[in-house]
Amino acid sequence: MRAARFTTWSAVTLGALGAALAVSTSVPPPLPSGWQAKIGTLLPQAGQTVTLLERRPSISTVALELVVAGAGGDREVLRQVTATAARGVAPTYDKRLNISAEDFKRYIVFQNTLASTGKTFRLTVSRDASRVSFGDGPYMNGVLKGVSIDLKTGEMRGPEGFSARPVAVPANDDPDRGLLVRSGFQWRMNGNNAQIGNGVRGTLNLLHLGSGRVLLSYTRKSMIDRKVDDFDRELIVEYTR
Repeated sequence: MRAARFTTWSAVTLGALGAALAVSTSVPPPLPSGWQAKIGTLLPQAGQTVTLLERRPSISTVALELVVAGAGGDREVLRQVTATAARGVAPTYDKRLNISAEDFKRYIVFQNTLASTGKTFRLTVSRDASRVSFGDGPYMNGVLKGVSIDLKTGEMRGPEGFSARPVAVPANDDPDRGLLVRSGFQWRMNGNNAQIGNGVRGTLNLLHLGSGRVLLSYTRKSMIDRKVDDFDRELIVEYTR
């Protein structure tokens, strides 16, 4: 599969503000019109087959190529630079490009891409008429264990004892700005309870990609019963719904 760009635009849009509150008995406010159906459609089915994705560093030279061509730089040197960047290696400046070293650095864009690991597995997830609940299994590394999403209210709850409401992720049809996204939702889970020693900082993304497939990712750092997870854990999967 082709790698999907995960650039600064993605970091901004996928970093949209979301509410994260301690779990309470109060009834969450209703979702905006149409959200309930969309969230339910995008969330995985029980035992959903998914493809595991991973982040890979990459270097974009598109802007550099345009600038060098306009400046009349050496085409062979430019070809060598782009070939080096394509291997994920930072290219070195060459004055034969006919641009300054400062411009060279400015037009070399470092970014992350999402790419398939080639591993396919079934998510440990159950689903009924009211809720989708995640467990743990091979390749999941405990990232989603204890996480659930209410299909009626859209509220996400985690094992740390906090909840979050979804916010919409804007569509993007420009590949130079990041992932091609038709629509999507994000939950920002942030909370801390010093009395019981629980805390979490996490972001769950549920995106309907331009390809028609669905991307589900959860990144978190958490503490339960004063035991801090030493790692920032992340799971990124893609599937068809």
